[in-house]
Amino acid sequence: MNRFGCNQGESLALPLRRSLIKTALTAPVLGILSGLNGCASTNSSEKVIRMGVSSRPRMLDPRKATDALSSRVNRLLYRQLIDFDERFEPVPDLATWQSISATRYRFTLTDQSEFHNGETLSAEDVVATYRSVLDPQFGSAHRGSLKGIRKVELINATQVDFVLSEADPLFVGRLVIGILPKSLIEKNHPFHQQPIGSGPCEFVSVNEQKLVVRRLADAQLLHFIPVKDATVRILKLKKGELDIVQNDLSPELVNYAENQDELKVDWHTGTNFGYIGFNFEDALLKQKALRQAIAMGIDRKAVINAIFAGHARLAGGLLVPEHWCGVPEIDGYPYDPVQAKALLQQVKIPAGLLNSEGLIELSYKTSNDPTRIRLATIYQSQLRKIGIQLKIQSYDWGTFYSDIKQGRFQLYSLAWVGVKSPDIFQYVFDSAAIPPKGANRGRYRDERADHLIRQASKQTQKNEQARLYRTLQIHLQETLATVPLWYEDQYAVSRKQISGYQLYSDGRLDGLLNVHKQQA
Repeated sequence: MNRFGCNQGESLALPLRRSLIKTALTAPVLGILSGLNGCASTNSSEKVIRMGVSSRPRMLDPRKATDALSSRVNRLLYRQLIDFDERFEPVPDLATWQSISATRYRFTLTDQSEFHNGETLSAEDVVATYRSVLDPQFGSAHRGSLKGIRKVELINATQVDFVLSEADPLFVGRLVIGILPKSLIEKNHPFHQQPIGSGPCEFVSVNEQKLVVRRLADAQLLHFIPVKDATVRILKLKKGELDIVQNDLSPELVNYAENQDELKVDWHTGTNFGYIGFNFEDALLKQKALRQAIAMGIDRKAVINAIFAGHARLAGGLLVPEHWCGVPEIDGYPYDPVQAKALLQQVKIPAGLLNSEGLIELSYKTSNDPTRIRLATIYQSQLRKIGIQLKIQSYDWGTFYSDIKQGRFQLYSLAWVGVKSPDIFQYVFDSAAIPPKGANRGRYRDERADHLIRQASKQTQKNEQARLYRTLQIHLQETLATVPLWYEDQYAVSRKQISGYQLYSDGRLDGLLNVHKQQA
Protein backbone atom coordinates (compact mmCIF):
# COMPACT_ATOMS: atom_id res chain seq x y z
CA MET A 1 0.00 0.00 0.00
CA ASN A 2 1.26 3.45 -0.89
CA ARG A 3 2.25 5.56 2.12
CA PHE A 4 -0.18 8.11 1.07
CA GLY A 5 -0.73 4.47 -0.16
CA CYS A 6 -11.23 6.09 -3.53
CA ASN A 7 -31.94 13.60 -1.75
CA GLN A 8 -32.68 17.02 -1.33
CA GLY A 9 -32.17 16.93 2.41
CA GLU A 10 -31.87 14.91 5.58
CA SER A 11 -35.54 13.99 5.41
CA LEU A 12 -34.90 11.84 2.32
CA ALA A 13 -31.98 9.90 3.77
CA LEU A 14 -33.91 7.07 5.45
CA PRO A 15 -36.45 6.42 2.64
CA LEU A 16 -33.62 6.44 0.09
CA ARG A 17 -31.59 3.95 2.09
CA ARG A 18 -34.57 1.62 2.47
CA SER A 19 -35.21 1.83 -1.25
CA LEU A 20 -31.61 1.00 -2.10
CA ILE A 21 -31.56 -1.96 0.28
CA LYS A 22 -34.81 -3.31 -1.12
CA THR A 23 -33.57 -2.97 -4.69
CA ALA A 24 -30.27 -4.67 -3.96
CA LEU A 25 -31.53 -7.51 -1.81
CA THR A 26 -34.84 -8.60 -3.30
CA ALA A 27 -33.16 -10.32 -6.22
CA PRO A 28 -31.07 -12.28 -6.47
CA VAL A 29 -29.07 -11.54 -3.34
CA LEU A 30 -31.87 -11.65 -0.79
CA GLY A 31 -33.15 -14.92 -2.17
CA ILE A 32 -29.73 -16.53 -1.96
CA LEU A 33 -29.02 -15.19 1.51
CA SER A 34 -32.43 -15.97 2.97
CA GLY A 35 -32.10 -19.51 1.67
CA LEU A 36 -29.25 -19.98 4.09
CA ASN A 37 -31.26 -19.21 7.22
CA GLY A 38 -30.91 -22.14 9.56
CA CYS A 39 -27.91 -23.59 7.73
CA ALA A 40 -25.36 -25.19 10.01
CA SER A 41 -21.64 -24.72 9.70
CA THR A 42 -20.01 -26.97 7.13
CA ASN A 43 -16.63 -26.67 8.80
CA SER A 44 -16.30 -27.16 12.54
CA SER A 45 -12.54 -26.65 12.78
CA GLU A 46 -11.67 -24.56 15.83
CA LYS A 47 -7.90 -24.49 15.23
CA VAL A 48 -8.04 -22.10 12.31
CA ILE A 49 -9.25 -18.51 11.99
CA ARG A 50 -10.28 -17.77 8.42
CA MET A 51 -10.40 -14.29 6.96
CA GLY A 52 -12.23 -13.79 3.69
CA VAL A 53 -10.50 -11.40 1.30
CA SER A 54 -11.50 -10.14 -2.13
CA SER A 55 -8.36 -11.47 -3.84
CA ARG A 56 -5.06 -13.18 -3.14
CA PRO A 57 -2.31 -10.99 -1.71
CA ARG A 58 -0.39 -10.14 -4.88
CA MET A 59 3.11 -9.64 -3.51
CA LEU A 60 4.63 -11.04 -0.31
CA ASP A 61 7.99 -9.36 -0.91
CA PRO A 62 7.61 -5.99 0.89
CA ARG A 63 10.14 -4.36 -1.44
CA LYS A 64 7.71 -4.75 -4.34
CA ALA A 65 4.28 -4.79 -2.68
CA THR A 66 2.05 -1.85 -3.61
CA ASP A 67 -1.54 -3.11 -3.22
CA ALA A 68 -3.28 -2.56 0.10
CA LEU A 69 -3.94 -6.22 0.95
CA SER A 70 -0.36 -7.33 0.34
CA SER A 71 0.99 -4.44 2.39
CA ARG A 72 -1.34 -5.26 5.28
CA VAL A 73 -0.42 -8.95 5.25
CA ASN A 74 3.28 -8.09 4.99
CA ARG A 75 2.98 -6.07 8.23
CA LEU A 76 2.25 -9.40 9.94
CA LEU A 77 5.23 -11.19 8.34
CA TYR A 78 7.92 -8.51 8.48
CA ARG A 79 9.05 -5.79 10.85
CA GLN A 80 10.10 -2.35 9.69
CA LEU A 81 12.33 0.35 11.12
CA ILE A 82 9.46 2.69 12.01
CA ASP A 83 5.69 2.68 12.41
CA PHE A 84 3.08 5.40 12.98
CA ASP A 85 1.13 6.46 16.05
CA GLU A 86 -2.50 7.59 16.23
CA ARG A 87 -1.56 11.06 14.94
CA PHE A 88 0.38 9.44 12.07
CA GLU A 89 3.72 10.58 13.41
CA PRO A 90 6.68 8.20 12.99
CA VAL A 91 7.51 6.09 16.05
CA PRO A 92 10.16 3.40 16.52
CA ASP A 93 9.47 -0.20 15.57
CA LEU A 94 12.78 -1.98 15.09
CA ALA A 95 14.90 1.11 15.66
CA THR A 96 15.17 4.56 17.15
CA TRP A 97 16.80 7.38 15.20
CA GLN A 98 18.61 10.65 15.50
CA SER A 99 19.33 13.38 12.99
CA ILE A 100 23.11 13.70 12.81
CA SER A 101 22.66 16.53 10.29
CA ALA A 102 20.00 17.71 7.85
CA THR A 103 21.13 15.00 5.42
CA ARG A 104 22.30 12.18 7.73
CA TYR A 105 20.07 10.01 9.94
CA ARG A 106 21.38 7.30 12.26
CA PHE A 107 19.12 4.37 13.15
CA THR A 108 19.87 2.13 16.12
CA LEU A 109 18.22 -1.30 16.51
CA THR A 110 16.54 -1.44 19.91
CA ASP A 111 15.99 -5.16 20.42
CA GLN A 112 17.42 -8.44 19.22
CA SER A 113 14.88 -9.69 16.72
CA GLU A 114 15.10 -13.02 14.94
CA PHE A 115 14.05 -13.89 11.43
CA HIS A 116 11.76 -16.86 11.03
CA ASN A 117 14.69 -18.94 9.74
CA GLY A 118 16.52 -18.46 13.04
CA GLU A 119 19.00 -15.79 11.93
CA THR A 120 19.47 -12.73 14.12
CA LEU A 121 18.37 -9.45 12.55
CA SER A 122 21.23 -6.95 12.42
CA ALA A 123 22.09 -3.63 10.82
CA GLU A 124 23.59 -5.58 7.89
CA ASP A 125 20.10 -6.81 7.02
CA VAL A 126 18.77 -3.24 7.10
CA VAL A 127 21.53 -2.09 4.75
CA ALA A 128 20.99 -5.02 2.38
CA THR A 129 17.23 -4.49 2.29
CA TYR A 130 17.40 -0.80 1.43
CA ARG A 131 20.27 -1.16 -1.02
CA SER A 132 18.25 -3.74 -2.92
CA VAL A 133 15.23 -1.40 -3.01
CA LEU A 134 17.45 1.39 -4.37
CA ASP A 135 18.99 -0.86 -7.03
CA PRO A 136 17.41 0.14 -10.39
CA GLN A 137 17.86 -3.41 -11.67
CA PHE A 138 15.66 -4.79 -8.90
CA GLY A 139 12.64 -2.77 -10.00
CA SER A 140 11.09 -1.81 -6.68
CA ALA A 141 8.09 0.49 -6.94
CA HIS A 142 9.24 2.11 -3.68
CA ARG A 143 12.49 3.35 -5.16
CA GLY A 144 10.80 6.60 -6.23
CA SER A 145 9.79 7.59 -2.68
CA LEU A 146 13.34 6.79 -1.50
CA LYS A 147 15.21 8.46 -4.36
CA GLY A 148 16.57 11.09 -1.96
CA ILE A 149 18.83 8.49 -0.33
CA ARG A 150 22.39 8.97 -1.58
CA LYS A 151 23.85 6.01 0.32
CA VAL A 152 23.15 3.57 3.14
CA GLU A 153 26.15 3.04 5.45
CA LEU A 154 26.77 0.26 7.96
CA ILE A 155 28.14 1.69 11.24
CA ASN A 156 28.19 -1.45 13.39
CA ALA A 157 26.01 -4.47 14.18
CA THR A 158 23.17 -2.32 15.52
CA GLN A 159 23.54 1.02 13.71
CA VAL A 160 23.06 2.20 10.13
CA ASP A 161 23.25 5.66 8.58
CA PHE A 162 21.06 6.95 5.76
CA VAL A 163 22.76 9.78 3.86
CA LEU A 164 20.47 12.00 1.77
CA SER A 165 21.26 14.04 -1.32
CA GLU A 166 19.30 16.94 0.19
CA ALA A 167 17.37 17.71 3.36
CA ASP A 168 14.02 15.94 3.68
CA PRO A 169 12.11 16.64 6.93
CA LEU A 170 9.66 13.82 6.16
CA PHE A 171 12.38 11.25 5.49
CA VAL A 172 11.91 9.08 8.59
CA GLY A 173 8.28 8.38 7.64
CA ARG A 174 9.44 6.85 4.36
CA LEU A 175 11.26 3.92 5.99
CA VAL A 176 8.35 1.49 6.09
CA ILE A 177 9.85 -1.38 4.07
CA GLY A 178 9.88 -4.72 5.88
CA ILE A 179 13.43 -5.89 6.66
CA LEU A 180 14.69 -9.09 4.98
CA PRO A 181 17.70 -11.32 5.79
CA LYS A 182 20.87 -10.24 3.97
CA SER A 183 21.92 -13.86 3.45
CA LEU A 184 18.77 -14.62 1.48
CA ILE A 185 18.80 -11.35 -0.45
CA GLU A 186 22.26 -12.28 -1.71
CA LYS A 187 20.93 -15.68 -2.82
CA ASN A 188 17.99 -14.09 -4.67
CA HIS A 189 15.56 -15.92 -2.43
CA PRO A 190 11.97 -15.83 -3.80
CA PHE A 191 10.42 -13.85 -0.93
CA HIS A 192 7.24 -13.36 -2.95
CA GLN A 193 6.67 -17.13 -2.80
CA GLN A 194 8.34 -17.96 0.52
CA PRO A 195 8.40 -14.86 2.71
CA ILE A 196 10.87 -14.89 5.60
CA GLY A 197 10.70 -11.92 7.92
CA SER A 198 10.79 -11.21 11.65
CA GLY A 199 7.17 -10.22 12.17
CA PRO A 200 4.63 -11.63 14.67
CA CYS A 201 3.44 -14.18 12.09
CA GLU A 202 5.41 -16.67 10.01
CA PHE A 203 4.59 -17.93 6.55
CA VAL A 204 3.30 -21.51 6.26
CA SER A 205 1.99 -21.99 2.71
CA VAL A 206 0.20 -20.37 -0.20
CA ASN A 207 -1.80 -21.61 -3.17
CA GLU A 208 -4.75 -20.43 -5.24
CA GLN A 209 -7.18 -21.35 -2.46
CA LYS A 210 -5.54 -19.71 0.56
CA LEU A 211 -2.54 -18.12 2.25
CA VAL A 212 -1.67 -19.69 5.60
CA VAL A 213 0.37 -17.94 8.31
CA ARG A 214 1.02 -18.86 11.93
CA ARG A 215 1.03 -16.54 14.93
CA LEU A 216 4.32 -17.05 16.75
CA ALA A 217 2.87 -16.14 20.15
CA ASP A 218 0.42 -19.07 20.31
CA ALA A 219 0.79 -21.10 17.07
CA GLN A 220 -2.71 -20.02 15.97
CA LEU A 221 -3.16 -20.59 12.23
CA LEU A 222 -4.63 -17.75 10.17
CA HIS A 223 -6.03 -18.47 6.72
CA PHE A 224 -6.56 -15.74 4.12
CA ILE A 225 -9.15 -17.13 1.74
CA PRO A 226 -9.83 -15.23 -1.51
CA VAL A 227 -13.52 -14.95 -2.37
CA LYS A 228 -14.01 -12.47 -5.19
CA ASP A 229 -17.76 -12.04 -4.91
CA ALA A 230 -18.87 -10.02 -1.87
CA THR A 231 -22.21 -11.83 -1.59
CA VAL A 232 -20.45 -15.19 -1.52
CA ARG A 233 -18.19 -13.93 1.28
CA ILE A 234 -21.30 -13.24 3.36
CA LEU A 235 -22.70 -16.69 2.47
CA LYS A 236 -19.51 -18.31 3.67
CA LEU A 237 -19.59 -16.30 6.89
CA LYS A 238 -23.14 -17.50 7.56
CA LYS A 239 -22.21 -21.11 6.88
CA GLY A 240 -19.11 -20.94 9.08
CA GLU A 241 -16.66 -21.38 6.18
CA LEU A 242 -15.21 -17.96 7.03
CA ASP A 243 -14.79 -16.24 10.38
CA ILE A 244 -14.04 -12.59 9.53
CA VAL A 245 -14.41 -10.21 6.60
CA GLN A 246 -13.02 -6.68 6.77
CA ASN A 247 -14.42 -4.00 4.42
CA ASP A 248 -15.02 -4.56 0.67
CA LEU A 249 -18.77 -5.16 1.01
CA SER A 250 -21.66 -3.13 -0.31
CA PRO A 251 -23.62 -1.10 2.28
CA GLU A 252 -26.61 -3.38 1.69
CA LEU A 253 -24.63 -6.50 2.55
CA VAL A 254 -23.30 -4.88 5.73
CA ASN A 255 -26.85 -3.95 6.68
CA TYR A 256 -27.94 -7.52 5.99
CA ALA A 257 -25.12 -8.92 8.14
CA GLU A 258 -26.11 -6.68 11.06
CA ASN A 259 -29.48 -8.41 11.13
CA GLN A 260 -28.18 -12.00 11.18
CA ASP A 261 -28.14 -13.84 14.51
CA GLU A 262 -24.86 -15.62 13.81
CA LEU A 263 -22.99 -12.50 12.66
CA LYS A 264 -21.87 -9.21 14.16
CA VAL A 265 -20.49 -5.98 12.70
CA ASP A 266 -17.87 -3.81 14.39
CA TRP A 267 -17.04 -0.25 13.33
CA HIS A 268 -14.12 2.17 13.65
CA THR A 269 -13.54 5.66 12.27
CA GLY A 270 -11.48 5.56 9.09
CA THR A 271 -9.06 7.62 7.03
CA ASN A 272 -10.11 6.69 3.48
CA PHE A 273 -10.78 10.05 1.82
CA GLY A 274 -13.54 10.20 -0.80
CA TYR A 275 -13.62 13.14 -3.19
CA ILE A 276 -14.95 14.45 -6.50
CA GLY A 277 -12.27 15.59 -8.92
CA PHE A 278 -12.47 18.35 -11.54
CA ASN A 279 -10.70 18.81 -14.86
CA PHE A 280 -9.21 22.30 -14.55
CA GLU A 281 -8.49 22.41 -18.28
CA ASP A 282 -12.22 22.30 -18.99
CA ALA A 283 -13.75 25.63 -20.07
CA LEU A 284 -16.58 25.31 -17.56
CA LEU A 285 -14.93 23.63 -14.59
CA LYS A 286 -11.98 25.99 -14.43
CA GLN A 287 -14.53 28.57 -13.25
CA LYS A 288 -14.62 28.61 -9.47
CA ALA A 289 -18.31 29.59 -9.37
CA LEU A 290 -19.29 26.33 -11.06
CA ARG A 291 -17.10 24.24 -8.75
CA GLN A 292 -18.63 26.00 -5.73
CA ALA A 293 -22.13 25.40 -7.06
CA ILE A 294 -21.40 21.68 -7.40
CA ALA A 295 -19.97 21.53 -3.87
CA MET A 296 -22.98 23.35 -2.40
CA GLY A 297 -25.45 21.36 -4.49
CA ILE A 298 -24.48 17.99 -2.99
CA ASP A 299 -26.01 17.11 0.37
CA ARG A 300 -23.17 15.04 1.81
CA LYS A 301 -24.87 14.40 5.16
CA ALA A 302 -27.93 12.95 3.44
CA VAL A 303 -25.70 10.74 1.28
CA ILE A 304 -23.77 9.50 4.32
CA ASN A 305 -27.03 8.59 6.06
CA ALA A 306 -28.56 7.05 2.96
CA ILE A 307 -25.66 5.03 1.61
CA PHE A 308 -23.39 4.48 4.60
CA ALA A 309 -26.03 4.39 7.36
CA GLY A 310 -24.16 7.24 9.06
CA HIS A 311 -20.84 5.36 9.09
CA ALA A 312 -18.70 8.12 7.61
CA ARG A 313 -17.74 11.65 8.64
CA LEU A 314 -17.60 14.83 6.60
CA ALA A 315 -14.20 15.66 5.15
CA GLY A 316 -12.62 19.05 4.57
CA GLY A 317 -9.15 17.96 3.55
CA LEU A 318 -7.22 14.93 2.46
CA LEU A 319 -5.78 14.39 5.96
CA VAL A 320 -8.09 13.44 8.82
CA PRO A 321 -8.48 16.06 11.60
CA GLU A 322 -6.48 14.02 14.11
CA HIS A 323 -3.42 13.87 11.83
CA TRP A 324 -0.50 15.98 13.10
CA CYS A 325 -1.07 18.19 10.03
CA GLY A 326 -4.87 17.90 10.09
CA VAL A 327 -7.28 20.85 10.19
CA PRO A 328 -10.21 20.06 12.51
CA GLU A 329 -12.02 23.33 11.76
CA ILE A 330 -12.73 22.57 8.08
CA ASP A 331 -15.19 19.99 6.80
CA GLY A 332 -15.98 21.12 3.27
CA TYR A 333 -18.62 23.36 1.74
CA PRO A 334 -22.09 23.39 3.35
CA TYR A 335 -25.14 22.14 1.51
CA ASP A 336 -26.86 25.28 0.20
CA PRO A 337 -28.92 24.75 -3.00
CA VAL A 338 -30.15 28.37 -3.00
CA GLN A 339 -26.62 29.73 -3.03
CA ALA A 340 -25.61 27.06 -5.56
CA LYS A 341 -28.28 28.30 -8.00
CA ALA A 342 -27.07 31.88 -7.51
CA LEU A 343 -23.48 30.85 -8.24
CA LEU A 344 -24.54 29.21 -11.50
CA GLN A 345 -25.71 32.62 -12.70
CA GLN A 346 -22.08 33.77 -12.55
CA VAL A 347 -20.80 30.98 -14.81
CA LYS A 348 -19.81 31.99 -18.32
CA ILE A 349 -21.28 29.30 -20.53
CA PRO A 350 -19.86 28.94 -24.07
CA ALA A 351 -22.45 28.69 -26.81
CA GLY A 352 -23.95 25.26 -27.26
CA LEU A 353 -23.11 23.89 -23.79
CA LEU A 354 -26.64 24.07 -22.40
CA ASN A 355 -28.88 21.10 -23.15
CA SER A 356 -32.43 21.31 -24.49
CA GLU A 357 -33.78 21.87 -20.96
CA GLY A 358 -31.46 24.79 -20.35
CA LEU A 359 -29.27 22.80 -17.93
CA ILE A 360 -25.48 22.77 -17.82
CA GLU A 361 -24.53 19.27 -18.94
CA LEU A 362 -21.41 17.70 -17.42
CA SER A 363 -19.88 14.26 -17.81
CA TYR A 364 -19.24 12.30 -14.60
CA LYS A 365 -17.05 9.20 -14.78
CA THR A 366 -17.03 6.41 -12.24
CA SER A 367 -16.24 2.72 -11.95
CA ASN A 368 -18.93 0.11 -12.50
CA ASP A 369 -19.01 -0.78 -8.80
CA PRO A 370 -22.74 -0.78 -7.86
CA THR A 371 -22.25 1.45 -4.81
CA ARG A 372 -20.30 4.04 -6.84
CA ILE A 373 -23.01 4.02 -9.51
CA ARG A 374 -25.68 4.60 -6.85
CA LEU A 375 -23.66 7.50 -5.47
CA ALA A 376 -23.40 8.97 -8.95
CA THR A 377 -27.17 8.66 -9.37
CA ILE A 378 -27.74 10.57 -6.12
CA TYR A 379 -25.37 13.35 -7.20
CA GLN A 380 -27.21 13.47 -10.50
CA SER A 381 -30.58 13.90 -8.75
CA GLN A 382 -29.30 16.55 -6.35
CA LEU A 383 -27.43 18.61 -8.95
CA ARG A 384 -30.32 18.56 -11.40
CA LYS A 385 -32.33 20.56 -8.85
CA ILE A 386 -29.84 23.43 -9.07
CA GLY A 387 -29.48 23.41 -12.85
CA ILE A 388 -26.79 20.83 -13.65
CA GLN A 389 -27.37 17.64 -15.61
CA LEU A 390 -24.79 14.93 -14.90
CA LYS A 391 -24.20 12.44 -17.68
CA ILE A 392 -23.01 9.34 -15.81
CA GLN A 393 -20.43 7.18 -17.56
CA SER A 394 -19.42 3.99 -15.75
CA TYR A 395 -16.60 1.70 -16.85
CA ASP A 396 -14.65 -1.30 -15.67
CA TRP A 397 -11.90 -0.28 -13.26
CA GLY A 398 -9.04 -0.50 -15.77
CA THR A 399 -10.75 1.69 -18.38
CA PHE A 400 -12.00 4.17 -15.80
CA TYR A 401 -8.62 4.58 -14.09
CA SER A 402 -6.81 4.94 -17.40
CA ASP A 403 -9.18 7.71 -18.46
CA ILE A 404 -8.63 9.56 -15.18
CA LYS A 405 -4.85 9.40 -15.47
CA GLN A 406 -5.03 10.60 -19.08
CA GLY A 407 -7.29 13.53 -18.17
CA ARG A 408 -10.22 12.23 -20.23
CA PHE A 409 -12.99 13.46 -17.93
CA GLN A 410 -14.87 16.49 -16.66
CA LEU A 411 -15.84 15.11 -13.23
CA TYR A 412 -14.91 11.85 -11.51
CA SER A 413 -14.83 10.37 -8.04
CA LEU A 414 -12.16 8.30 -6.29
CA ALA A 415 -10.75 7.77 -2.81
CA TRP A 416 -7.29 7.98 -1.28
CA VAL A 417 -6.57 5.01 0.98
CA GLY A 418 -4.02 4.72 3.78
CA VAL A 419 -2.66 8.27 3.61
CA LYS A 420 -0.07 8.97 6.31
CA SER A 421 2.53 11.42 5.02
CA PRO A 422 1.72 15.07 4.17
CA ASP A 423 3.96 14.89 1.12
CA ILE A 424 0.83 13.49 -0.53
CA PHE A 425 0.04 17.14 -1.32
CA GLN A 426 3.06 17.45 -3.60
CA TYR A 427 2.08 14.21 -5.33
CA VAL A 428 -1.55 15.22 -5.83
CA PHE A 429 -1.71 19.02 -6.13
CA ASP A 430 1.67 20.35 -7.26
CA SER A 431 1.67 21.87 -10.77
CA ALA A 432 4.71 19.71 -11.56
CA ALA A 433 2.86 16.48 -10.63
CA ILE A 434 0.69 16.13 -13.74
CA PRO A 435 0.60 12.41 -14.70
CA PRO A 436 2.87 10.56 -15.34
CA LYS A 437 5.01 12.69 -12.97
CA GLY A 438 2.48 12.47 -10.16
CA ALA A 439 -1.23 12.16 -9.40
CA ASN A 440 -2.42 15.70 -10.16
CA ARG A 441 -5.07 14.18 -12.40
CA GLY A 442 -7.26 17.28 -12.41
CA ARG A 443 -4.43 19.43 -13.82
CA TYR A 444 -4.83 21.80 -10.87
CA ARG A 445 -2.34 24.68 -11.16
CA ASP A 446 -2.16 27.29 -8.41
CA GLU A 447 0.88 29.42 -7.58
CA ARG A 448 0.04 29.82 -3.90
CA ALA A 449 -0.53 26.08 -3.49
CA ASP A 450 2.81 25.37 -5.18
CA HIS A 451 4.54 27.89 -2.92
CA LEU A 452 3.05 26.40 0.26
CA ILE A 453 3.86 22.83 -0.82
CA ARG A 454 7.49 23.70 -1.48
CA GLN A 455 7.86 25.81 1.66
CA ALA A 456 6.47 23.02 3.81
CA SER A 457 8.67 20.35 2.19
CA LYS A 458 11.82 22.32 3.09
CA GLN A 459 10.81 23.34 6.60
CA THR A 460 12.88 21.64 9.30
CA GLN A 461 10.82 22.79 12.30
CA LYS A 462 7.88 20.45 12.79
CA ASN A 463 5.47 23.03 14.21
CA GLU A 464 6.11 25.40 11.31
CA GLN A 465 5.81 22.55 8.82
CA ALA A 466 2.44 21.59 10.30
CA ARG A 467 1.29 25.23 10.12
CA LEU A 468 2.20 25.45 6.44
CA TYR A 469 0.40 22.20 5.59
CA ARG A 470 -2.70 23.37 7.46
CA THR A 471 -2.63 26.67 5.57
CA LEU A 472 -2.31 24.70 2.35
CA GLN A 473 -5.36 22.55 3.13
CA ILE A 474 -7.46 25.61 3.88
CA HIS A 475 -6.32 27.10 0.56
CA LEU A 476 -7.15 23.88 -1.31
CA GLN A 477 -10.67 24.00 0.14
CA GLU A 478 -11.09 27.69 -0.70
CA THR A 479 -9.99 27.13 -4.32
CA LEU A 480 -11.91 23.83 -4.51
CA ALA A 481 -9.07 21.76 -5.89
CA THR A 482 -11.50 18.87 -5.30
CA VAL A 483 -14.83 18.46 -3.53
CA PRO A 484 -13.95 16.74 -0.23
CA LEU A 485 -16.73 14.27 0.54
CA TRP A 486 -16.12 12.07 3.58
CA TYR A 487 -13.88 9.67 5.45
CA GLU A 488 -15.52 6.25 5.31
CA ASP A 489 -15.53 4.14 8.49
CA GLN A 490 -13.69 0.83 8.71
CA TYR A 491 -15.78 -2.23 9.57
CA ALA A 492 -15.45 -5.95 10.15
CA VAL A 493 -18.15 -8.60 9.86
CA SER A 494 -17.47 -11.71 11.90
CA ARG A 495 -19.15 -14.70 13.40
CA LYS A 496 -20.35 -14.39 16.99
CA GLN A 497 -17.69 -16.88 18.16
CA ILE A 498 -14.94 -14.42 17.21
CA SER A 499 -13.63 -12.11 19.93
CA GLY A 500 -10.75 -9.69 20.43
CA TYR A 501 -10.59 -8.42 16.85
CA GLN A 502 -9.48 -4.77 16.78
CA LEU A 503 -10.05 -2.38 13.89
CA TYR A 504 -7.67 0.43 12.94
CA SER A 505 -8.42 3.67 11.14
CA ASP A 506 -6.04 2.89 8.26
CA GLY A 507 -7.47 -0.58 7.61
CA ARG A 508 -4.45 -2.59 8.75
CA LEU A 509 -5.02 -6.24 9.72
CA ASP A 510 -3.09 -6.14 13.00
CA GLY A 511 -6.30 -7.11 14.80
CA LEU A 512 -5.57 -10.69 13.70
CA LEU A 513 -2.72 -10.80 16.21
CA ASN A 514 -5.15 -10.88 19.16
CA VAL A 515 -8.31 -12.38 17.71
CA HIS A 516 -9.68 -15.64 19.15
CA LYS A 517 -12.38 -18.13 18.26
CA GLN A 518 -14.48 -19.48 21.08
CA GLN A 519 -15.05 -23.22 21.27
CA ALA A 520 -18.46 -24.29 20.03
